[in-house]
Amino acid sequence: MTEDELRRGIEAVVMVAIEPVTPGLMAELFEEPAERVESAARALAESYDRDRRGFVLTKIAGGYRFQSHPDQALYVERFANRDVSQRLSTAALETLAIVAYRQPVSRTQISALRGVNVDGVVRLLEQRGYIEPVGRAEGPGQAVLFGTTDLFLERLGLASLRDLPPIEDYLPGPDAVVELEDRLRPALGD
Repeated sequence: MTEDELRRGIEAVVMVAIEPVTPGLMAELFEEPAERVESAARALAESYDRDRRGFVLTKIAGGYRFQSHPDQALYVERFANRDVSQRLSTAALETLAIVAYRQPVSRTQISALRGVNVDGVVRLLEQRGYIEPVGRAEGPGQAVLFGTTDLFLERLGLASLRDLPPIEDYLPGPDAVVELEDRLRPALGD
């Protein structure tokens, strides 16, 4: 298979794929070494970038997919936000963040962190394909443990969970905690 044929094959397969296509799968399809497929995919991505295309070939969740170029986000957002009713609520986003950073995690653990019952939210996230059962806890009841899915990585544009921003970036510093404690303490002598 020539380099041009390989690149055209990669384009064709990635174009029709619903999920990111792994280099290993493409290697099987094209009967070529995975390293050659990976190299051709990188060359394609570089050529799209050089040509300033409206899309990029990117590696997400262990595979390749086409997505709009980041500098076209405004237009894509406008297009995508027409008639949108499938947004996640704040509760769902908070729950998803807990699962992403603490996985594997049970419903009970999520509820303890959020301070509310999360059964409905967990069901919603599972139905949408963002989380899935990944095992069972040891001990009484053997609670189901949840983790994120490849769809979660894909929607967030992450290659792996290691690409999540450090949670420390979103926690208040020691000064903020002291200030909050001071405000929450009842005034003496009232």
